[in-house]
Formats: sequence, structure tokens, C-alpha cells
Amino acid sequence: MKIILASQSPRRRQLLGYILDEFELASADIDEGVLADESPKQYVERLAREKAEAIAAQQDKAEPYLVIGSDTSVIYDQHILGKPENLAHCKHMLSMLSGRTHQVLTAFSIVGNNEAITKTVTTDVTFVELSERDIEKYWATGEPRDKAGAYAIQGIGGKFVESINGSVSSVVGLPLAELQQVLKEMQNL
Repeated sequence: MKIILASQSPRRRQLLGYILDEFELASADIDEGVLADESPKQYVERLAREKAEAIAAQQDKAEPYLVIGSDTSVIYDQHILGKPENLAHCKHMLSMLSGRTHQVLTAFSIVGNNEAITKTVTTDVTFVELSERDIEKYWATGEPRDKAGAYAIQGIGGKFVESINGSVSSVVGLPLAELQQVLKEMQNL
């Protein structure tokens, strides 16, 4: 069975490689804007589903396939924290997270020939107290520039994490235990 990851994320590609030996990559070009009155959970689930559906629509329906779409968002007080636009935006986001617990929601959607499943994994992440200097030094590394919530738990930003309750791989971009279970069920393994 052909399995396709609807993502160009190097982190997701690496994570999926931990549970699958072979899969293809494809990039889904979808609008990632938040819809009016859309909750963070609805948002990540919609994006994961739309990514998977966009690539599934390109597949030969006579051949068995599974397409995996995924989306991760950092949430604080029910607000979706995207990628920082500049240092001031990064300071604003990381100051909100400083010394507090926030959630990271990762949804994955698997679309096959005749079925589709979407699941969301929520992980609580607690940060240590951050000074303005901590944030400025972190910004200077370049790491937070393209990261939701302005940090990467698997990188330098991991030093800000005091504790985590939930899936570490989900925070990185793909909840491996949950995904592996669903893949087994869908492939009848």
C-alpha cells in the first residue's frame, strides 16, 4: 500500500521515518487562515484533513493508498500562536508563555481509498520564567523565526521547557504512538 505524507516538514518526515520504512512526500498547497469562530481544535483538524484530501484527490483510485496530513498549533488561552513576524512579535509570544502552561495541539488526518480518520492530540507544556534577554538571545539563533509559538522543543527552545504532560513527538509535529495505532488499524495489521 502506498503511503504519502502530505508535508514538506523535515521534522514530520523524520518522525514518520521512525514508524514507517517507506513513504512518499507531497506538498499540499492550502489556505491556512483561521476561519471566523473556529476553535483551535477545529482549526488544526481542518488543516490536517484539507492537506490529506488535497493529495488524496491526485491519487489513482484503483491503487490502495493512505495520505497523512498533519497540523500543529501552539495555543495559549484559546489563542492560536502562529509564527513570529519579527523580534517584537516573538517577545510578545514568548512573554505570554513565560512561567506558564500552554497547549500544543497536533491533528493528523489519514485519508484512504474509502475511509478517513482525523484525530487530535493535546499536550501541556510548561515554560520556565524567561527574561527579555533570554528571548533576544534566542531570536538571534534564528530558530524561532519559522516555528509556531516562536519555539522548537526539539531544538534550542527545549531549554525553556520546565515540564511536559503528553506526547513529545506531537509537540515536534506528529504524535507517533497515536498515528502508529491508527495506521495499523487502517492497514489491518
